[in-house]
Amino acid sequence: MGMRRPPAAGVMPEMPYLKPWRSYEEQLDLLIARGLAVTDRPKALEYLQRIGYYRLSGYWYPFRAQSGELVLLEENGRKPVRKKRKTTTIALDDFKPGATFENAVKLYVFDKELRLLAMDALERIEIAVRVDVSHTLGKLDPFAYVRPELFHESFSRDMNNGKGVSRHHAWLSKHARLINDSREEFVLHNKSKYGLPLAIWVACEVWDFGTLSRLYAGMREAEQDAIAGRYGIRNGRIFASWLRSLNYLRNVCAHHSRLWNRNIVDQPRLPPASEVPWIAPFEDSGHLRARCFLLLRIARHLLQVVNPNSSWPERMKTHLQEDFPDLDHLGLNLAGMGAPDGWEGEW
Repeated sequence: MGMRRPPAAGVMPEMPYLKPWRSYEEQLDLLIARGLAVTDRPKALEYLQRIGYYRLSGYWYPFRAQSGELVLLEENGRKPVRKKRKTTTIALDDFKPGATFENAVKLYVFDKELRLLAMDALERIEIAVRVDVSHTLGKLDPFAYVRPELFHESFSRDMNNGKGVSRHHAWLSKHARLINDSREEFVLHNKSKYGLPLAIWVACEVWDFGTLSRLYAGMREAEQDAIAGRYGIRNGRIFASWLRSLNYLRNVCAHHSRLWNRNIVDQPRLPPASEVPWIAPFEDSGHLRARCFLLLRIARHLLQVVNPNSSWPERMKTHLQEDFPDLDHLGLNLAGMGAPDGWEGEW
């Protein structure tokens, strides 16, 4: 017992795992040995037991000292192969002077509240867009979601997902599982009284954000543009990328993952600043487009339509301004999460 199974045929063998199990005391001693200051040892041990070394490590990782390493890069374009030198930054095991365990915990608490606030906004946006999609498609047909001719052909006809089925077919399979697994009273009642399929204004209530965003992405451009226009976005394909990115944000928050300085993999497309003025700082900055502040700003934009009297924008602004820990001595601030200079005045 406890031994790893041998690799299956055709599978590369696993790399040996060399990191040893350590007690909480040993974990803390290792951090102290590497230069992380601990002012309250019993409290630090309590956090390691309650939150875990691995989760907290994502918050003290930016505190680690860094070293530049010179590497050679080969370029092979139209010109002959040539080499250039580039300095890359490597995080060392030792911590920067002044880094404390308490700093990491405060950053963790800030990030936890950031995720809760983000989820608050995302819930309202998800519900509102559900209504937009079900109302728009329901006008065409109460069962529009099962009719491929009412969607863009790239969604309903193209077999481009490597599975031999259209994206619409794959979406319907996911939708069917959600309906079959639901024990909501309204679903059971409608299935019993009217059978399947359910009218779209009923069925949409079981969709999660991902199911919703994928269906919107498959809609025809006219219907997409009509919905996007409600939120001040002319191009429905751009709006589709916003929903996709907000679904990514929702998944990060739902899984309690680190958010504040995360590199956003699924980045949204941006309309021109002439159409949406607050976009301007993000247009020419890869860093700003790759951090979560942009997604929070998109949520702020959408909430102006969904609930213009919401206190959420002010609550988020207060959290960012007052609750981000003082980490200037470690070179960390709101710029790390992609907040542009002067964001407070525009927010």
